[in-house]
Amino acid sequence: MIPKSGLELIRKNCDAIVWQNELPPTQTELKIRLSGVQGLLCLLTDKVDKEIIESDPNLRIISNMAVGVDNIDITTASRLGIPVGNTPGVLTDATADFTIALMMAAGRRVVEAAHYVREGNWKTWGPQLLLGADFSEATLGIIGFGRIGQAVAKRARGFGMNVIYHDPSVKPVHEAIQVELEDIFRRSDFISLHVPLTDATRQLINTRTLEMCKPNAILLNTARGGVVDHDALALALKAKRIFAAALDVTDPEPLPVDHPLLNLDNCLVTPHIASASLNTRSRMAEMAAQNLLAGLAGERLPNCVNPEVYDRKFAE
Repeated sequence: MIPKSGLELIRKNCDAIVWQNELPPTQTELKIRLSGVQGLLCLLTDKVDKEIIESDPNLRIISNMAVGVDNIDITTASRLGIPVGNTPGVLTDATADFTIALMMAAGRRVVEAAHYVREGNWKTWGPQLLLGADFSEATLGIIGFGRIGQAVAKRARGFGMNVIYHDPSVKPVHEAIQVELEDIFRRSDFISLHVPLTDATRQLINTRTLEMCKPNAILLNTARGGVVDHDALALALKAKRIFAAALDVTDPEPLPVDHPLLNLDNCLVTPHIASASLNTRSRMAEMAAQNLLAGLAGERLPNCVNPEVYDRKFAE
């Protein structure tokens, strides 16, 4: 269930059927509850595919409480004239903060060290005990340099890090150097992923790209799990071809408890919580609610990922 502030906004303005369970609805359950409904506010865990979108001709608006919309068939929604809303910008700082938290935790082996203590292994101070990475003067390579990527770069420069990035769609940014994708892998001490999940980015991190990395490289992913080939990453971490990884997103989510990544000391996995601050999640819910209500009122969505639906309507 979405945070209270967003839910109250919706209930104040329209009738709402609210999914109460912790786990997302199945496709069958989602289809049943969409019957006769004009608007859908969904989460990134909801698969709003062609079949779901076409199941009810009354559907007029889809609002996603997330920035990424890879869980929604945008092509089908656009073809049917259904605007799709998302929540950009509002989670930039929280996600960037958490990316830095992952970088610090993985680089300095914080979770591994805490387990070391809890397991009773701490006998004395030692000069070689749990040595980790340095941040000052290290090179951070960022793949995807939109709002979140740039916010991460800003924070990294506070640590004295050198920032390089790859994103052909972004104009050159002061104090960060645009490089070719292969240079990110070859030059970076830390690699942070901030790209949407598309056909072009799916399993961007794979056996070939991991082999390009430095042995001290640390991979950070707060984007989408499908950007990383997890089997290839597990092999690279186990063979110490890279130093560590910290993943807030996986494919699937959650990872099976017997997945090799979860048995590696040099891999930190968190349950998709990069935007999980109180204020951020509340503001996301409010933004998603505002998109929903605008769509139901026949108004242009404040944040729309397929604005061409309006252009077509005006042309008609």
